[in-house]
Amino acid sequence: MGNIIEVKSLEKIFANKSAIESVDFTVKKGEIFGFLGPSGSGKTTTIKILTGQLNPTSGMAKVFGEPVSKLKNPEYRQRFGVLTDNSGLYSRLSIYDNLKLYCKLYDAPLSKIDEVLAIVNLNEAKLKKVSTLSKGMMQRVTLARALIHEPELLFLDEPTSALDPTNSLHIHEGLRALNAKGTTIFLTTHDMQEADTLCDRIAFLNRGKIQLLDTPNKLKQSYTNSTMTVELTSGEKVTLPTGADGAHELFAYMKAEEIVTIHSNEPTLGEVFVQVTGRKLA
Repeated sequence: MGNIIEVKSLEKIFANKSAIESVDFTVKKGEIFGFLGPSGSGKTTTIKILTGQLNPTSGMAKVFGEPVSKLKNPEYRQRFGVLTDNSGLYSRLSIYDNLKLYCKLYDAPLSKIDEVLAIVNLNEAKLKKVSTLSKGMMQRVTLARALIHEPELLFLDEPTSALDPTNSLHIHEGLRALNAKGTTIFLTTHDMQEADTLCDRIAFLNRGKIQLLDTPNKLKQSYTNSTMTVELTSGEKVTLPTGADGAHELFAYMKAEEIVTIHSNEPTLGEVFVQVTGRKLA
């Protein structure tokens, strides 16, 4: 599987201050890649470089095997979609008419409108004017717009930040389905649960530098304390090691039919991030 994104020693400086520094990573075709960090860590800056909106100060960034400077050309812009916090929607038009304009822009069939609105759970609201929409609905419309031309590569900057849990889950299902059809997804978020649910690999970004990069499971397993918690019928919670000694004691509780639940004590991605960086994901 080849790489659709390649980044080497990437740096961006604003007013003598580094937004990102010595950033290295690749994104494979067909994967969902999570770029995680708190606000101000450099996530949006990286997306803007990778989509040709910003020029890097130094380093190399390629998308589709070409320098990101080429992404300004129309033939490349057809190949990717972007969701950022800048909506660019026409407030006096309906959701449907906004998407109709983008269908014409990308030469996509109008039948795509209902398809992408189903992904973002907005089919029943398609005739509403954009000016009447909540922030969460606006976010879902901009996501639908990013999907309208079936991009090979989709950049999502905090795609569910303004959404309730129900619509977030709906979006997750739609993104998985899109990914299953071959779309590569580059996802920035500070929601570690979302990243754990969706991503094949994750990079932890902290103060403009990547601290860790691996699969969610390997990141959590690397920082586990190798224990499990057993809740007993008495209400007591017992912490046991996961090795042979723990197995012997666990079997004794099982034989006595005293076990209510068993949980491994591997950390969450958020806990791993705090342990590695000393920062929370606020």
